[in-house]
Formats: sequence, structure tokens, C-alpha cells
Amino acid sequence: MIPGSKENHPTFWRSFGFAIQGFRFVLRSERNIKVMLGGFAFAVVAGLVVGLTPVEGGLILLCCGCVLSAELVNTAIETIVDLVSPEYHPLAGRAKDIAAAAVWILCVFVGVAGLVVLGSAAVRAFL
Repeated sequence: MIPGSKENHPTFWRSFGFAIQGFRFVLRSERNIKVMLGGFAFAVVAGLVVGLTPVEGGLILLCCGCVLSAELVNTAIETIVDLVSPEYHPLAGRAKDIAAAAVWILCVFVGVAGLVVLGSAAVRAFL
């Protein structure tokens, strides 16, 4: 669609359907998103076990959402790079590596934040 044009512009619900279609594709094709969803489930269960406050629970959910979103953006970047550079090129590989590094950095910081939040809640709950 051309910016500013109303021709062939999908409805809100159709756009929502495209987003679900993209998420389903990533679930079927990407191993890392499954690992991250497993981490999300673990964090939610751990939060329920230690009795997170609503703010702590919201922080955990926000962190998990950021990681999942970053992985989706990384997958989109990798797909675009593969489209424009089907054969190996060092710059294409570098772009994909940098996008993956962004997700990795986020995961490290979210993991530390999760340990701090869940750890302090666990100390509060069990001591």
C-alpha cells in the first residue's frame, strides 16, 4: 500500500489477522520462539509460586513481551536479508548476527531482571 492511500487498505480486523498469521508462521518455523515461550511459561509459574505483587507480575510480563517481540523483529530482519541477499554475503551475515545479538542482549538483561524480581519475591515468601 502506498502511504496516504486508502486503496486496498486492510481493515483493522484483517490487519489483526495478518499479525496472527505471522505469529503462527514463526511458531511453526522458529525454534527460538518456542524456547522463549517456555521461558515465559516458567516465569509465570514461578511468579505464581512465589506470590508476585501485581507490579512485579506486570514487570515480568512486560519483560517477556519485550523478548518475544524482539525475536519476532529479529526473524523479520533475517527474512528480509534472505530476500535481498539469497546467496551468502558477509554484510548479510553481519546484519543477521547483529539482529540476533540484540535479542541475546535483551534476554540477558531480562534474565537478570527476572532473577532480581523472582528472587526478592521468593525471599519475601519463604522467609
